[in-house]
Amino acid sequence: MCRNIRTLFNFNPPATDEEILAASLQYVRKISGYNKPSKLNEEAFNRAVNEIALVSIELLTTLETSAEPRNREVEAERARARNAKRFGNEIEN
Repeated sequence: MCRNIRTLFNFNPPATDEEILAASLQYVRKISGYNKPSKLNEEAFNRAVNEIALVSIELLTTLETSAEPRNREVEAERARARNAKRFGNEIEN
């Protein structure tokens, strides 16, 4: 999976439409191989991003869990700790 696509389910506050759209854009970029499509492919690219965003919103609103919502700051700190362990202290946010 693309490292820029983050888990969006079960956070408090819930993922925003902008976060979902950004994840959809990253997904389409990854599978298409385009960072920015040509004019010829731009319409299909943008349509795919929007359709994936809509499906993702539907998915996230219909999923259910009994787990407590995750805290964004705690998850970010865990990610920093994993990165520090994996790459050393070179990576800082």
